[in-house]
Amino acid sequence: MSEQPDFSIRIDQNRYLPQGGQEVHAIVTVESTGGPVAVGTGTSASEVIIIDTSGSMDYPRNKMISAIKAAQAAVDTLRDGVNFAVVSGSSRAKMVYPRAEELVPANAQTRAEAKAALSRLTATGGTAMGAWLGLAGRLFAGHPEGIRHAILLTDGKNQHETPEQLDQAVAASVGRFVCDCRGVGTDWEVAELRKVASALLGSLDMVASPEALEADFRAMTEAAMGKAVADVALRVWTPQNAKLRFVKQVLPSVEDLTGRRTDVDERSGDYPLGAWGAESRDYHICVEVPAGDVGREMRAGWVKLMLGDQTVASGNVLAEWTDDEAQSTRINPKVAHYTGQAELAENIQVGLQARKDGDLDTATARLGRAVALAHESGNEAIAGLLGKVVDVDDPATGRVRLKKDIDKADEMSLDTRSTKTVRTRRGEG
Repeated sequence: MSEQPDFSIRIDQNRYLPQGGQEVHAIVTVESTGGPVAVGTGTSASEVIIIDTSGSMDYPRNKMISAIKAAQAAVDTLRDGVNFAVVSGSSRAKMVYPRAEELVPANAQTRAEAKAALSRLTATGGTAMGAWLGLAGRLFAGHPEGIRHAILLTDGKNQHETPEQLDQAVAASVGRFVCDCRGVGTDWEVAELRKVASALLGSLDMVASPEALEADFRAMTEAAMGKAVADVALRVWTPQNAKLRFVKQVLPSVEDLTGRRTDVDERSGDYPLGAWGAESRDYHICVEVPAGDVGREMRAGWVKLMLGDQTVASGNVLAEWTDDEAQSTRINPKVAHYTGQAELAENIQVGLQARKDGDLDTATARLGRAVALAHESGNEAIAGLLGKVVDVDDPATGRVRLKKDIDKADEMSLDTRSTKTVRTRRGEG
């Protein structure tokens, strides 16, 4: 088995523009196969497990007990040789294992010691996630190569440092490690944790029941152990006088990468994609080009997948002007599908916020539009969650009524998972 995955790029688009047309859309599917996905023996990796130990974790008591069991399960899932540490997060960040501020290789002895140290944890103090991220960053600093992955679990709001302090800590962590974030219970802020997960290219989810933490932590760690390469980037070249309007990840979740560009030269920029194992992700690229005459063809974009300075896959985004209306008005099914998925996420988040703000008309309109989009795209998971916050009269038109009493866990679950997308037969065309 090779130590590096095989990457491929596929471009889905309608290349034809009407006379005077300037906007080119394309879905870039990046897929990796092979590599040390099963055992990961050829891949350097580091893991930091951050557990909220603030006082609220003791109410109810099963939260702290479940968090400890979940962290122990994650430690058990680490493969031999992975450098790891466990951090306790409250008003400040403290080392649980090892005692020194460093990472240690996983083996039978260090796993047993880490699990024993975890069993002695108690819940006290407040919540300062920026401090937790800061300690993780210092730990990873000694291991700059390979996969660098953190898990962050919290049950509450970031009340013991300023929003600016958290923002500074997040900014300092960008590019240094990937962080999967989990909120347990219903007293944490979705937007706050989403900020961390999004900036650090990780996943965000809600674990309503503490008993479900153990399986979730094991799955996250297994996924991290399955990564084969770190710091993959999508390099996009555009021609002179063209403007790259946006680059968005649209599968497995909606993430706007536009503002994360690192310029390579005047016409090219890199967009970070994080670590990869055997998987497939989709990206939506929009390029604005100078209008051309009928019959003109051009390369509107050149997309490359980069591992360091090495190009491992590439593809072209094309444009051709035509006076054939049937050609120029045909929307590529994948472009249409993912445009709808991004709109779906936006409508859910805006609708839920409007409901909190007491703007029931906006909430009804936005959540109704979300229902219609979920129905159209076949996103049954999101449709099911929407059905817990609105009564649906007609899913096709999005005619809904807000439920009077909504379980907070249902509302937070919908908000958390609003950015998760699916491939459907409609999306495949």
